[in-house]
Amino acid sequence: MIFKSKQIHLQPLTELSEKLEHLIEGRLWLKVMLGLILGIITGLFLGPDLGLIDPQIVAALTVWLALPGQLFLGLIQMIVVPLVLASVVRGLASVKNPQALKKISGVALSFFLISTALATTIGISTAILVEPGKWIQHETLGISVDKPVASNSSDMRLPSLSDVPEKVMALLPKNPMASMVSGEMLQVILFAGVLGFALLSIPPKQAQPLFELLGALQEVSMRVVSWAMWLAPFAVFGLMARLVANLGLNVLAGMMMYMLTVLIGLMIMALLYVIVVRLVAKIPVWEFLKKSKEVLLLAFSTSSSAAVMPVSLQTVEKELGVRSEIAQFLIPLGATINMSGTALYQGVATLFLAQIFQVDITLFGFIFIVTTAVAASIGSPATPGAGIVILSMVLEGVGIPAAGIGLLLGVDRVLDMSRTTLNVMGDIVACCLVDRLATESSLATTHSATDSKVETAPS
Repeated sequence: MIFKSKQIHLQPLTELSEKLEHLIEGRLWLKVMLGLILGIITGLFLGPDLGLIDPQIVAALTVWLALPGQLFLGLIQMIVVPLVLASVVRGLASVKNPQALKKISGVALSFFLISTALATTIGISTAILVEPGKWIQHETLGISVDKPVASNSSDMRLPSLSDVPEKVMALLPKNPMASMVSGEMLQVILFAGVLGFALLSIPPKQAQPLFELLGALQEVSMRVVSWAMWLAPFAVFGLMARLVANLGLNVLAGMMMYMLTVLIGLMIMALLYVIVVRLVAKIPVWEFLKKSKEVLLLAFSTSSSAAVMPVSLQTVEKELGVRSEIAQFLIPLGATINMSGTALYQGVATLFLAQIFQVDITLFGFIFIVTTAVAASIGSPATPGAGIVILSMVLEGVGIPAAGIGLLLGVDRVLDMSRTTLNVMGDIVACCLVDRLATESSLATTHSATDSKVETAPS
């Protein structure tokens, strides 16, 4: 046995989130909702629909209105890398049974990949049934296409086996500090994983100093997050006001059928998540939604899985009772590789543009869309606008004109908010699911067995 003396125990984030808990008890969600509503009203007043204020004045004013939101996102993005590093290492190092850790990782990765592929399929199916592209003619958009485009399967190419080793090596951070500076979250998580497993392999007495240092780093990070949360209602107000003022209702109305199709797909996927929570995780639906509403509302407002990662940690540990070693490993991992909402959006957007430009997508094309959306979603930035970058990769493969992306940009911010909410919801569901399965199988027995050995071991 590696551990013959005192075990390293990971304490829940109770002390780390005192201010955050106080904000939640103080109805933070209500303040954020109020900021959301007031932001929409202010945006309508400033926007082009009423035409009450000169556009140049509106442009200057909305920059200042969005300042609290930029500060909020900046504070969170500043602290997210050290928080992820500390959380993943401590989460791994605190697991008392390495075999149980393998099972946790396997279940979580399987859930993320299956749910992302399923979400893409739901998006494609919804777009086929609703046909949102039939409501818009590309001639009316000022986008010229010489003739209907047909997807050419020869142009679509999945990565060959010879490319795989290079792709795998690219994931390994040659310089962890450079990866942290550039915000390469997947590389940071891999480095943290190696560090966590290394801590598991050395005696607890030697591992304890680094473990406690990372605990202090985690506490400092959560303290900065608690300060940032005071800005949340003002951030939501400013960001929503700028969004509505810049877009106006006319742009939103013209793309309503496309937006409705995406939202229908997201709601179907959310319903499947809720079913998993109820039937597998054994959590009442109303209880799950009630305890998750703050983090889901913030995810909707900020359009960033990374920005709400600290709040997600606090929610699954404190509110939903997920064990710390599971939550602190899966939440950072999920924020990096679980992009079910983004993948669903890829499916709808690709079919929407294919219908507009009369692109005939073959069966292989559909397989290509699902595979590319899933692969591209893994490791994509958990920041606003990442979905558009991924979408360009998918469109290129199925022969859809790149000019079609410009059509989507006008309403992408609204949909980005919605799909980010589903991404975060998937992370929370994964934690609840893995925690429940671990309780019923390996961790429930291995914890007690390990603890009994620790009690009888000589000091």
